[in-house]
Amino acid sequence: MRSPDTTPPAEETSAGAVTTFDAFARFAHAAPPTPPQPGQAPRSPEERLAYHSQFVTVRTPAIETLSRSVRTLMILGRHQSVTARPSLIVTGPATTGKTTALLEVGRTCHLAHTRRAAPGDDSVPVAYVLVPPGATAKTLAGEFARYLGIPVTTRMTTTQITTAVCHTYAAAGVKLVLIDEIHRLNPRTSSGAEAADWLKDLTERVRATFVYAGIDVTDSAVFTGVRGAQLAGRASLIDCGALPARAGEREPFRELIASLEQALDLHAHRAGSLPKLASYLHERTAGRIGSLSRLIRQAAIEAILDSSERITKTLLDGIALDHLAEEHYRPRNPARRHTRPNGR
Repeated sequence: MRSPDTTPPAEETSAGAVTTFDAFARFAHAAPPTPPQPGQAPRSPEERLAYHSQFVTVRTPAIETLSRSVRTLMILGRHQSVTARPSLIVTGPATTGKTTALLEVGRTCHLAHTRRAAPGDDSVPVAYVLVPPGATAKTLAGEFARYLGIPVTTRMTTTQITTAVCHTYAAAGVKLVLIDEIHRLNPRTSSGAEAADWLKDLTERVRATFVYAGIDVTDSAVFTGVRGAQLAGRASLIDCGALPARAGEREPFRELIASLEQALDLHAHRAGSLPKLASYLHERTAGRIGSLSRLIRQAAIEAILDSSERITKTLLDGIALDHLAEEHYRPRNPARRHTRPNGR
């Protein structure tokens, strides 16, 4: 596991907050939170609270795999113009870092384009779209239009919106389209089937690489029926599951904990104490990256607020996590308290 990367914490960025190009560009160019540096003047408690609220993003195996796959597929499909290009689907349980991986890859692509672009180049390399709940062809088309600020009126037909989207995306030079919450698409309903057909049509008309992300996509309605078979036949899967405690000779979860610990800004925390709790933390979080990040960040904030300035097992055990993590942990520990005890 690599050390903390200097990237904004995408998971803490509301996905809905970056669904326009201007907002995505601000996210991509935002100054990243930086861990404490040797010789740096101590930061104030307020600054450290803000830092742990944001925190760093660690490049997980899923981000590494997705980055490499996207780069390869963008080259593979660069001159493919007759049929849809090969695509990717990031799948896995909730809170395992799918949106983080998607946004990090989009950010990397956006910044790489910005560095290469000539002065005055106003092309748009990346589009990020959320599938709306109960998506129809028209509402999905509207989300694509909204990203680039394409005017849409209630009187416009789906065909009219689609024509505007395809023309504008081509003119803007969009090369990578990221579609999040794809599990919301339900081809079993008539409106969902129309939305799935619309999306398939879009992938054939927009010359870009499409990457989808969703919760347990292979078990959802997205892969069912003829439409699901078409998507499955074009897309490679990247499993963004929970991190195992051990993978061969490596201990990826312990490595992740060590990377997060290195980024802490606490005055009295003992280095190496969190990796020693790897088994406990894996049990607490079920190996889910989102749950682990929240637990460590929340513990760091509490350690600053109560002036202890260190994270201990007692402190960690007193923090209530998300329901999924708690349901995983509670049956094995029925006597566990759900509020933090006074003692350390």
